[in-house]
Amino acid sequence: MALVREIGFEECAELLRGGVIGRAALSTPTGPHIVPVNYSVVDEALLVATTPYSVLGTYGRGSMVAFEVDDFDYETHWGWSVVARGRAELLGPDEVQRIKAQWSPHPWADGSRTMHLRIPWHELSGRRVGSYAAPPTRPTAGIG
Repeated sequence: MALVREIGFEECAELLRGGVIGRAALSTPTGPHIVPVNYSVVDEALLVATTPYSVLGTYGRGSMVAFEVDDFDYETHWGWSVVARGRAELLGPDEVQRIKAQWSPHPWADGSRTMHLRIPWHELSGRRVGSYAAPPTRPTAGIG
């Protein structure tokens, strides 16, 4: 059976900074939604680019959002998960330009994403499962 331990605030922040894809969870009039998004981190806040008519664009502004990133190895039962919670804020054009100069979210999916939301985290929590040492090594494709 794998061991579980809580991750501290600083380690949670470090793991968030190393990610690219996460899931935003929010409430809507029809119930909860979970939206996978590309993201970046600038100044203790998550940044996402979306469209004004998406679930996140329509209901995310001004709402409390939970955001999760994780990494798991199903063969070794090793992994971690981090959840950030905060109120999503709509960014103005000047702020978007400042942030793009540091690190802009780069969506993988097609389409134009003209709305940028910042989610400053007010709460970070996380857990590791499995060995507390370094993650297991994974084979690299194309070698050999």
